[in-house]
Amino acid sequence: MRKALLPGLITIATLLLVVRIFYLQVVDETLKLESENNAIKKKYEYPERGYIYDRNGKLLVANQASYDIMVIPREVKKTDTLEFCQLLNITKEDFIKKIEKATVYSPRLPSVFLSQLNKNEFAAFQEKIRKYEGFYFQKRSLRDYEVNFGANIFGFITQVNEKLIEKNPYYNSGDLIGKQGVEQSYEDLLRGIKGVKYLQKDKHNREIGSYKAGKYDTIAVQGQDINLTIDAEIQKYGEELMINKRGGIVAIEPKSGEILALVTAPSYDPGILVGRQRSKNYTKLYRDSIAKPLYDRGLLAEYPPGSPFKILTGLVALQEGVIDYNTTVFCNRGFSYARGRFMGCHCHGGALQLHRGIFESCNSYFATAYMKTINKYAKPAYAVDVWSNHLKSFGLGQFMGYDLPIGKRGLVPTSKTYKRMYPNGGWRSTAIVSNAIGQGEVLMTPIQLANMMATVANEGYYYTPHIIKKIEGVPIESKFTTKHTTTIDKKFFKPIISGLFDVYNLGTARGLRVEGIEICGKTGTAENSTRIGGIKVKMEDHSIFVAFAPMNNPKIAIAVMVENGGYGATIAGPIASLMIEKYLRHKITRVDLEKRILATSLQGRYAKLGGLSETVKLQLKIADSLQKLKTGTPKKVPLTTDTIKEKKLASQSNEKPKYNK
Repeated sequence: MRKALLPGLITIATLLLVVRIFYLQVVDETLKLESENNAIKKKYEYPERGYIYDRNGKLLVANQASYDIMVIPREVKKTDTLEFCQLLNITKEDFIKKIEKATVYSPRLPSVFLSQLNKNEFAAFQEKIRKYEGFYFQKRSLRDYEVNFGANIFGFITQVNEKLIEKNPYYNSGDLIGKQGVEQSYEDLLRGIKGVKYLQKDKHNREIGSYKAGKYDTIAVQGQDINLTIDAEIQKYGEELMINKRGGIVAIEPKSGEILALVTAPSYDPGILVGRQRSKNYTKLYRDSIAKPLYDRGLLAEYPPGSPFKILTGLVALQEGVIDYNTTVFCNRGFSYARGRFMGCHCHGGALQLHRGIFESCNSYFATAYMKTINKYAKPAYAVDVWSNHLKSFGLGQFMGYDLPIGKRGLVPTSKTYKRMYPNGGWRSTAIVSNAIGQGEVLMTPIQLANMMATVANEGYYYTPHIIKKIEGVPIESKFTTKHTTTIDKKFFKPIISGLFDVYNLGTARGLRVEGIEICGKTGTAENSTRIGGIKVKMEDHSIFVAFAPMNNPKIAIAVMVENGGYGATIAGPIASLMIEKYLRHKITRVDLEKRILATSLQGRYAKLGGLSETVKLQLKIADSLQKLKTGTPKKVPLTTDTIKEKKLASQSNEKPKYNK
């Protein structure tokens, strides 16, 4: 038996190899197709990308016909270059550069010579294309934007680069791919599937018909249509309200986590990134390092949250049992938290309990609550981690997992943060009390602020924010329908919500009420400074507002951040009220607020800040020159104008924290 085993295995293996070789050489002709590559030309048929609709079925993004002039360098014969260039409105130098670039890619494979010609540009060339051997046209579809807003949501379409072609065999030179926004997130679904036609060529390299009567040809499959969670009406309205301002607006449906609006300002018309001017226009947007229209502030900008953070301070203190609804704190227009340290407050002062502390935004009340939370435990490091874990259960300090390709973690400090800041130890609650009112080391993005309010509206749970609502035949990812529950008991949310409701009735937002809509909200003003070349410069405060409505069975939660906008109820608050009414009623009754916000421009402030930056730069140049005169060697001084990065540096200093409502 053993003697027969080895010969038997050899026989079976030999038979399998013979069968496989027979299959490859006789039955399966795909390898033959590849081996005959020189006599066969592949011609691709490009499908239309899937259409994009809003949550109500409004068409946002469609397609339009476009044509690429393709070239196979080794097939290019003697060409009337002058006539060719005139037809395509290019210079002879451009012609030579494009041919050289195509040759470097591959002398025998087609690559794009000139992309994205419209119908009129293509018409003149089409009549004479037969004169130019080695050139042919490839029909594609470009995006046709039905709206002039939402650029940060959609993203754009661009040509693939060589690195991607090497990495992903689906793409060829000249193919288009989605970048940023939903075009990138849902590229695999939106792009569809290319069709391929195999054409037989004769010995003179002329096409003589389909290879094998089209046996191996495939048909292009159109990309899948998608419905976004965005409400086009309030997205457009939000962008209008943010004209001549910088910042972000994020609105979420609390019960589902669906993103209703994602506004960044300044923005741009998505249509300018279509066609032959796309590259030029993109470069212009990219190089605008002041306004940063390509920078999505709703997802990327990290700000001190200011007074809205008091909501979390109160919830954590309630959960830890260091305060209750009746805990009373006396405020004398401020709070002395250490020797020589005083935190100012703009509330009316006197004895306050939780409810009044919220609607009057009392710094003293929440600083006391925070210090009690930290002082509950013998070791401040352990206490900070307890506090930090409560915050992280709201989705803070981490990537949120939404279905857009960009984002920032924000910052929730832990014991490790303070061990780095105070390597010699000795820090206590008094050193970090500014966290209580959102002016410490905590940083949040607008989408995190909006999700925080959605969680409060739901009394302790949230769904991961997402922008996809429906894909025909494809289920939504389960992570978007999974409930996340915070570490805070549900019973503690009701008194907080009651206080937020009276922010509109008795407190800091009483001038922003909308008749007939019960809105719960919180104003915020985050003090704002930056370091330019090591010099600390005081900037105009950021205006912040968070809200949800109605109070019972909430339909919308919103966060508004206006850079350098000042007091929270001045600009951000009115925008939040208007957005809420627009979504719930589809009309505006607070016309007074609307007129004021539409007429408000902060460009003067931004220009002033830009001038300030230039002044500081000049000071640095002078200081550098003086240093050279003294030492003969230049003194290197770090210089940056990136406000967000500088905030992180500032937050890690030991300087006295600043406070405001």
